[in-house]
Order: sequence, then structure tokens, then C-alpha cells
Amino acid sequence: MLVAAFVVCFSAPLAAREFVVGLLSLANDERYSTQTTEKGYPDSPGGRSAAAALVALEDTSFALQSAGWSRGRLVVVEAPDMAGLPVALEGLLKQGIQHIVLELPAAAVAQVTASARGKAVLLVNAAAPEDALRAAQCAPYLLHTLPSHAMQADALAQTLAARKWARPLLLVGPSPQDQLLLAAFSRSAKRFGIKPVAQRPFKLSNDPRERELGNPRLLTAGLDYDGIVVLDAVGEFARDLPYRSVLPRPVFGSNGLVAQAWSPWFERYGAPQLSRRFFKRAGRAMGSYDWATWIATRALVEAAASDPKADVLQQIKALKQGSVAVDGYKGQRLSFRAWDGQLRQPVLLTHANGLAEVAPIEGFLHPRSVLDTLGFDAAETGCKTP
Repeated sequence: MLVAAFVVCFSAPLAAREFVVGLLSLANDERYSTQTTEKGYPDSPGGRSAAAALVALEDTSFALQSAGWSRGRLVVVEAPDMAGLPVALEGLLKQGIQHIVLELPAAAVAQVTASARGKAVLLVNAAAPEDALRAAQCAPYLLHTLPSHAMQADALAQTLAARKWARPLLLVGPSPQDQLLLAAFSRSAKRFGIKPVAQRPFKLSNDPRERELGNPRLLTAGLDYDGIVVLDAVGEFARDLPYRSVLPRPVFGSNGLVAQAWSPWFERYGAPQLSRRFFKRAGRAMGSYDWATWIATRALVEAAASDPKADVLQQIKALKQGSVAVDGYKGQRLSFRAWDGQLRQPVLLTHANGLAEVAPIEGFLHPRSVLDTLGFDAAETGCKTP
């Protein structure tokens, strides 16, 4: 059974032409459970992002009206589980909704993408950073606004290289998600000349025989290193690592300095105003997942408003060819990569109380766009469907 969480309309006559955006989520997505969001781990969602989509519709209301729509409307549909996702997608399509933002984990994004094959629809992944969605699981009608694991790792590696902290200690967790983070960082380390002095596994366990695997002092002893890169998708181990290492060294990755799409500490290019608008509507600070939903909704509106007569396939083409770019309040207009549908964007290097750097770091160059120094470039993409 599908649950329509809520539908919000801007005031307009009943006969008005609407631009409708769907937001598809999953009821049992553990990342949005109260137990998870209350912990406030740096690389986790702060809550559901419907408020961000509504802010985006408000921000683009003039563009909609100029293009012939008199209002924007958001339809939020929450599938009860993975099995309900195809039905949820079909329900949106039957309402004539062709622009859908996905607030879903990676496996669910892949399932919805497969279900949408052959249909006139534009999907935007705003909540799954996994690189496979931009490679083997890519699709011509699937775009991505959340930075990928590769983009986050490249931002971290550029920072380490720029500061000449090229010999970190690498601490890696045991989960499959931790291994995805490791694969991304290993690629970035090779790309930017980072050479970890050692890689050590950590594990949080109640088994006395495994106690050493969860002890930061034991894990960081016996070596000299420039910093500590911790790869912990869950966040439980990483939260206790800063200030508990044997050597006084900075922490990067899943805690300490974290690569993010957005931060409330970002104070340039109109970012504070956006953060305040979101806080006023949602009652909490805007995070990376919220920004990804906001920019996804904004991109959908911009693509439709730039050519009101274009169908959804033409809108996809315009977005991927760069003829439609979007202001993400990061200092430049942002566009999608033609080869994998990823939004090229600056990545913020943030810590608990501020912003340390914005990647790409100065000095890292690219023949077309320095933003393409973050993530998979055209020559190395694993996406075979342009």
C-alpha cells in the first residue's frame, strides 16, 4: 500500500497549469530512522528532504510563471518497502508526473531505474552516492545531484596532496559500504599521489577477542603518519576517533574533515540565505542530502522552463549537453556530465564548526573544467549508456 505523505500546492486557480515534481522515498530506509538522524553523523541525512524540494519550487516560481505555469506542486510518495517501489513509480506516472526526485538508497535507485526503462521520465538521484549508479547501473534518464563516493574521495585526496599530508594512516571498517569507500579512496590516492603508510581494519564488537580492533590508541600506535583517513559508512567508530590517536594528527573521511555537498557554515554566494530559507521551513540545518534534493528540483524546473514546448527526452538532452545550467549557490552555474549524468559541482571540506576548504583545490587543473577533477572523467567512466 502506498502512502502519499503530503501534497503541497501554491495558491492558484483550480484550472491553472501545474508543474508537478514527484519525490519518491522508502518507508523503511534506515538512514532516516530517528535513531540514526538523532546521532547527527557528518555524512548522514539530517532528515527527510521534502522541505528542500518545496523551497526549490518557491525559489523558481518566477521562472515557472514566465514559462506559462502558474504554480508548482510537489507530490511525495513513500513506498512501504522495496517491493512497493515499482507500484509507486507507476502511480506517479499514471498521474502524468514525469519529473521525479529519488530519495532512496542505492539498491532502490537501481530498482526504480530498471522499472522506468522505456518510459518517458526524468529521474534524479538525490540520496545515493554509490559510484556503481554512475557506472554499470547508469541510465540515460537518470541524473545525480549528490556527490558520488569518487567525488568525495577526490576532494579529500586533493586536500591531503595540497597540504603535503601524503602519508596518512588508513582505518577501514568491515561492512560492504566501508569497502565501497575504500575502493573510492584507493582510486583517488593513486590519482593524486597519496601513499598511505598502512591500512588497518577496525571493528566495533562486544567480543573480548576483538576488543583491540575497536581501540583507537592501539590502531594508531607504532607508526608515523601525516593524518588519519577513517572510512566508516555507519559512523559509529569514526565519531570517537578525533583526539584519541597516539599521535596528534588530523582526521579525515567519515569524521574530522568530511567532504560534503553542503554545509550551514558555507557563507558565500548567497548560501546563508538558502540555508535560512530551508531552516525556516524544516526547523533544522540544511545538509548535503537536502541540498541535493533542492538542486534536483531546481534543475527539473530550469530544464522545463528553458523550453516549455520540449518533451522530457529533450529536457534530458539539454541538461546533459550543458545548454541548461543551474545556480547551486556555490559560486558558479552547475551542469550535468554527459557521460554519467552526475552534477559537476564544488565539494565542501567541512568540520564540526566550520569550513576548511572548497574543492577542486587551487592548482589542480583540467583541460575542460576543473570541476571534472572530482569524480570519474569521460575517459574513465564505466557508464556505457550516454
